[in-house]
Formats: sequence, C-alpha cells, structure tokens
Amino acid sequence: MNSPSHHTLPKTTHLVIKLVQQYAATKSIAGTKQLHAFIITSGPLFTHLRSSLIRAYAGSGHVSNVRILFDEMCERSSFLYNTVMRMYAQNGASHDSLKIFLGMLRLGEYNPDNYTYPIVIKACTDLAWRKLGIALHGRVLITGFDMDTFVGNCLIAMYMNFGEVKAARKVFDAMWEHSVVSWNTLMSGYFKNAYAKEALVVFDWMLKSGVEPDCASVVSVLPACGYLKEIEMGRMIHELVASGRLGKNIAAWNALVDMYVKCGSVNEARLVFDRMSERDVVTWTSMINGYALNGDVRNALGLFQLMQFEGVRPNSLTIGSLLSACSSLYYLKHGQSLHAWTIKQNLECEVIVETALIDMYAKCNLVKLSFRVFARTSKKKTVPWNAILAGCVHNGLAREAVELFRQMLVEVVEPNDATLNSLLPAYAILADLQQAMNIHCYLIRYGFLSVVEVSTGLIDIYSKCGSLESAHKIFSEIPIKDKDIVVWSVIIAGYGMHGHGETAVSLFKEMVQSGVQPNEVTFTSALHVCSHGGLLDEGLDLFNFMLENHQTCSRADHYTCIVDLLGRAGRLDEAYDLIRTMPLKPTHAVWGALLGACVIHGNVELGEVAAKWLFELEPENPGNYVLLSKLYAAVRRWKDAENVRDMMDEKGLRKAPAHSLVEVRNI
Repeated sequence: MNSPSHHTLPKTTHLVIKLVQQYAATKSIAGTKQLHAFIITSGPLFTHLRSSLIRAYAGSGHVSNVRILFDEMCERSSFLYNTVMRMYAQNGASHDSLKIFLGMLRLGEYNPDNYTYPIVIKACTDLAWRKLGIALHGRVLITGFDMDTFVGNCLIAMYMNFGEVKAARKVFDAMWEHSVVSWNTLMSGYFKNAYAKEALVVFDWMLKSGVEPDCASVVSVLPACGYLKEIEMGRMIHELVASGRLGKNIAAWNALVDMYVKCGSVNEARLVFDRMSERDVVTWTSMINGYALNGDVRNALGLFQLMQFEGVRPNSLTIGSLLSACSSLYYLKHGQSLHAWTIKQNLECEVIVETALIDMYAKCNLVKLSFRVFARTSKKKTVPWNAILAGCVHNGLAREAVELFRQMLVEVVEPNDATLNSLLPAYAILADLQQAMNIHCYLIRYGFLSVVEVSTGLIDIYSKCGSLESAHKIFSEIPIKDKDIVVWSVIIAGYGMHGHGETAVSLFKEMVQSGVQPNEVTFTSALHVCSHGGLLDEGLDLFNFMLENHQTCSRADHYTCIVDLLGRAGRLDEAYDLIRTMPLKPTHAVWGALLGACVIHGNVELGEVAAKWLFELEPENPGNYVLLSKLYAAVRRWKDAENVRDMMDEKGLRKAPAHSLVEVRNI
C-alpha cells in the first residue's frame, strides 16, 4: 500500500484506525511513522488513535515511540498495559516490563488480567527474581487466576526454571484443566532439572489421560529417553512421529536422530537421517556427533563433506563434535585441517570451537598448541579456561594447572563446577597437604563443597596426601542420598591405598546396604584392597558376590586381583585354575600376578607357564624377564637365570631404574 498523503488518507477516524491496524499487521515501521505524523498535523490525537498507534509501534518493536505515546495518555486500559509490558519483554527488557506492571498496581485504576500475569511471570523467570515470582503467585491465588490454564502453565515454567520442582508439580496438580502445553512444560522442566525418569512417567501419564501429544511433547520427552537409554520407549515415540499425526515438523525428526545417538544405536539414527526429506544444520550435526561419540571418525568426516556439498553450512557445534572426534594422534591431521577451515570461515573465535581445539591438541599431547589457541581467546569466558586446565592435568602439568587457576582468578573470570572438576585432579597429582588445605578453604568460602563431584575430588586429594581423617570428614558430611557410586569408590580406594583394608571392605558393605549398586570400578578398588591387605576370605567373598549378583561388572582386572590374592596366600594351583576357567581372555596383568606369586613361593613350573604367556603378550617388557630370572635364581638355577639375562641383551631390553621423590619445604 502506498504511504498516506493529504490526497489519499481516509478522512474518517474509522478508516484511519483500519490503516494503522494494517501497518501493525505488516510491521511497517515507516508506514506507521508517516501515518502518525499525518494524524498529528490533522488535529489532536484521540485516545483510541493513540492506542492503535501504540499497538502498531509495539508490534514493530519501536520502544521509544511506544513509551512517549503511553506516557502522554491519561486514559489507559489493561489491554494497553499488557501491550506495553509484552513489547518490553519481547525486546529483552524484562525489568522495564515489571516497572510498568508495578506502576499499574500503584495507580490502582486498572486490574491485571489473565493476559497480564503470564507476561510478568515470564519476566520474573528471565530475571531469576524468585521472591517476586512467588509474590506474583500469591496475587494469582488471591485474584482467582490460578484456575486459568495459561497462567498455570507460566507458573509451572517459572518454578521449573528456579529449580523448584515440587512447587511446579503442586501448581500442575492444582490446575482444573491441563492443556498439552501444561504436560509439555512439566516434562521439559523435569528433564532440565535432572529428573529424567519423572519426565517419562509424565509422558506415559499424559497418553493414558487421553491427551494427544504434539511436536513439542516429542521434543520434550525424547531427550529423557536418550539420557536414560530407554530405546524401547524411543522407538514407540518414533512410530508416533512416523504415523504423520504430528505433521512433518523437522524438530521432532531431529530429536529422534539425537535420541538414537544417545542410546548408542547409530545405525537406527542413520536410518532416520536417510529417510528425512528435509535436513537442517541440527540434523547433520546430530548425526556427525553420533559417529564422533562412537569413535567412527571416518563417517563423521564423510558427513561433514557431504553436508557442505548439499549446501548446509556447518556451525560451531558441528565443528566442536568433529574436533572432539579427532582427539587422537591418528586423526590429528584431520583436526588441523578443520582448524584451518574454521579460520577461513571466521569460526575460530566461537567459544565452542576454541574449547574443542584446546581439548583436541591437549589430548594429542600437544599442549603447547593448546596454549597457543588459548592465548588467542578473550580470556573472559570460563569454558576455555576449563579446557586448558583439563589439558594441563591430562599432560601431567599439575603445577601449571594450579598456576593457571590463580591467573584465572586474577583475570576475574568466575569459576564454575566444571572448573573445579578440571582443576582438582592437579592437586591429587601434587599430593601436597598444604595446597590441599588451601583449595579446601577456597571451596568452602565460595560454596563449591555442596556439589558432590567437587567434594569427591577433594576426598581424592586428601586420600592421596595421606590425610584419611580429612577425607572421611568430607565424606561423612555428604548427605546419604547424595552419595553416588563415584564418591563411595574414591573413599574405598583411599583407605585401601594406605593399607586400611578392613575399613575399606566395611565401607563397601555399607555402600551396598545403602542401596548404591557397585560397578566395575568399585569392585576393582575393593578387590585391590583385599589383595594388597592379604584379606583372603573377604576378597573371595567379594569376588563371589560379584559373580553371583553383578556378573556383567566382571573385568580382567578383578581376576588379576584374585590371582594376586590367592598367589600371595600360596594357593598357586587355585590361582592357575581360575585363570584357565575365567570367561575372559587372560591379560598380561593376570599372568604377571601369577608369575610374581611364583617368584615369592619358588614355583618354577607354574612360573614358566606364566612367563611363556607374558613373553607372547608383552615381548618388549623387561620386567617379565627380570621376574623369571629372579625365580630361577631363587631356586639356584643359575644357568637358566643367566640365559634369561642373555635373552634380554639380545632383544636390547633394559630395566628402567626406580626413583623416589621427596618434597622439602622452605629450603
């Protein structure tokens, strides 16, 4: 439509308002301004004309003109207040939106309605103003708008964003009517707050209640399926999506690809991917990430080339997944090529890309290149600092990691939980009690000890420093419901490391009684404790408990511990029988444990059997030859001992000398 002029503009107010509404619908800011100017020159602005202009400007996001017109108005309405508040909220000015709301309450002339509360509740959510949000909930209850489904949905979303899961559920349960949005908000809120199982329960409840899920329902529940590896439920939802009842929304299909990837079923993910008529950058990135997570770097790189051929531009997430896949020396050249590509595409300064590059070079043991990438970052974001700290620890540069953390604090970059999880292993490597106490004080001061993973790291540090009393004190302060398998494994290993076998075994039993299921790492720690502490009966009981109740956890390391335990007790025939009957292929560690026991007890016959296997599995390990030579020397078979030494010389093998390290302070 042409711009208004003195010749074409309708002269009646009704037609002027229609024209304003048309400009508002098309979001024509230029047309609205021209019409506004013409109305001003034509006479005074009536209230209904001002209201129409405010709606037109608000729809175009022209905040300054809206505010001028709004402030000049003497007669307003709830609808007008809602329009201005919504405009501020949509333009990221939630604070201003709430100021308008409070001004509305102060005047007392206009009452908030069922359209007002969703706007201001969302503003509180965006600003994380919990107290005001709760106060708004109180007003909603008093005014009776809690029965409005739209208002209830916003309250559920607000409480979920505040992490108040129980409060959100109370709102949901109190609602008279649930829309599909209510169910979706509850499901997505549960998942975001780490209640994935509850999200699946809600989805099942929703179906049984006869509510037809929509695309948002699928996008809300599939991440929970992926997280919990609930592939059967994922397949059921796949059938729902494939039926066409939800339309052809690409987001649902992308969620399916991601779900299969998270469940480890890359082939099914690829089937979904190949059957999609439309793919966006999210689709390609999810599939590339699937191959990367499963170590299939060739297919990941192949898809990267194919997506560009099909005209889809990779984003920083795509590159991050590929760089993570290239975190080995074998694929380093591909990673360096990707690095060059990111520079050409101006993606190198994206935080995700920077972090992935630092991580890739560190895992390829090229930490100098990690530092080069890190030096070019802004150093204002926490994530690259976390990556370089983890990279230093991975490469054994514990002191450098601690110094970097100090530099991070000087640069006023705020650490998060991930920072401490990256850093704390450095203190465990150093095993310096004074430094352990220093970081402990920092964690208490800034409230990080409430995070179980951080407390676990500190327990490990004190254990490595030999301060079991401090380690156990932190362990005992963790609520029993928060003690996961990792923290139990660490405290058990700590006691075992320092020869407190009986305490370690007692802790293992306490863990099982508390309902925490042991995994292969816990069994390894406990059996290792029994092996080195000479706790034969306890070790055999644990081993039998594992085979009877947790057979899927059994690993070669567990058999190594039992062979060592039996060997130390002189029960060499039983140890050899166990090796011959074990369901796994015996490793060099298993045969090494038997050979070590044979040296202790002078059993040449079994020692030679073990040595034969060790020479086959580890032909270049001089330690095996030294052990066999010691065995021969122990029974005075000097010629055989000399022959073994000659074999070492022929192969050019030399035993590395042992060393000890003593740290002395203030010298």
